[in-house]
Amino acid sequence: MKSLVFIDNEDTTDPAANLAIEEYVLRHMDPSRDYLLLYRNEPSVIVGRNQNVLEEVHDSYVRDKGIPVLRRLSGGGTVYHDPQNLNFSFVTRYEPSRLHNFHFFNAPIVRVLRTMGVPAEMNDRNDIMADGRKISGSAQFSSRGRMFSHGTLLFNSGLKELEQVISTRMKQIRSKSHKSVRSVVANISEFLDVQMDISEFRQYLLDGLVREGLVGPHYRLTKSDLGQIREIRESRYNRWEWNIGRSPKFRVTRTRMINGLSVSVELLVNRGNIEEITLISDGDADLSAFSHVLEGIRYDRENVQSCLSDVLLQSAGSEGISAEALADLVYGEDDVEDAERSVRGVETAR
Repeated sequence: MKSLVFIDNEDTTDPAANLAIEEYVLRHMDPSRDYLLLYRNEPSVIVGRNQNVLEEVHDSYVRDKGIPVLRRLSGGGTVYHDPQNLNFSFVTRYEPSRLHNFHFFNAPIVRVLRTMGVPAEMNDRNDIMADGRKISGSAQFSSRGRMFSHGTLLFNSGLKELEQVISTRMKQIRSKSHKSVRSVVANISEFLDVQMDISEFRQYLLDGLVREGLVGPHYRLTKSDLGQIREIRESRYNRWEWNIGRSPKFRVTRTRMINGLSVSVELLVNRGNIEEITLISDGDADLSAFSHVLEGIRYDRENVQSCLSDVLLQSAGSEGISAEALADLVYGEDDVEDAERSVRGVETAR
């Protein structure tokens, strides 16, 4: 790599803004230069480009906690970010030898970590490991002669929160989406020779990359840059259509007992909307009107329950089935045996 220009993001922790900065640097900054980004985010879930959010994320948990879910440009698996997680991104010219070559980008980071006492090494899945546990995973994206290779560094992240967030409760889904791979994870802070906070760690890493001869001048984003970054943020990373609706087409099949009746649903979701839906019961309840009202609507819990409430589910023919119970069937989460769940870490692209 050429000497990297370090981009100062002015310590913003808005995940939509940081994803937009990365895309702006990739597509709009001087293509004759290579760049480095280091940034942290507020609690957020970042899914891979080709993933289905509902197969990867504990939906009701993130909704209750107000944790945003965003989709990035690169492939790979789902990651949880918080302010104790440091993200890096190398933005360079595209070369075939660099695509899928995570060692090329991550080896300098491994060397710097080792100087800190961390027994860092890369495994055959291109994750950075320490004592057999994952501390970093990476993904890549290329477009029009440019590319980025980016990843996470779990410094002192809330691993219990990570476990809760990246633990789907919707199991009865069939799709061709890219599935995350579960990994046992660890924080870098566990291995340090000298204790430090996340800001000191960021500076140590940056200084180490300077010593490696990789980082040269610093660049502060201008008003013009920031204006274009805001446009990218609003047009992509703050839009439901990209973050959720971009999920690959999927089917859901589920059966539950509701008011003494066995009620089943089968539905097809495409571009985030219910394209086809069938509701049936083992009794005399006629649920066809409810299927009809749900076709074409956005597939989210609040929208589903609102539409079901509008068709007066307590009327004759519905056997006293409530809107809330039917919404649980259509959009609810499936039972999961918590004891069988393992901590899922940051995921790497394939």
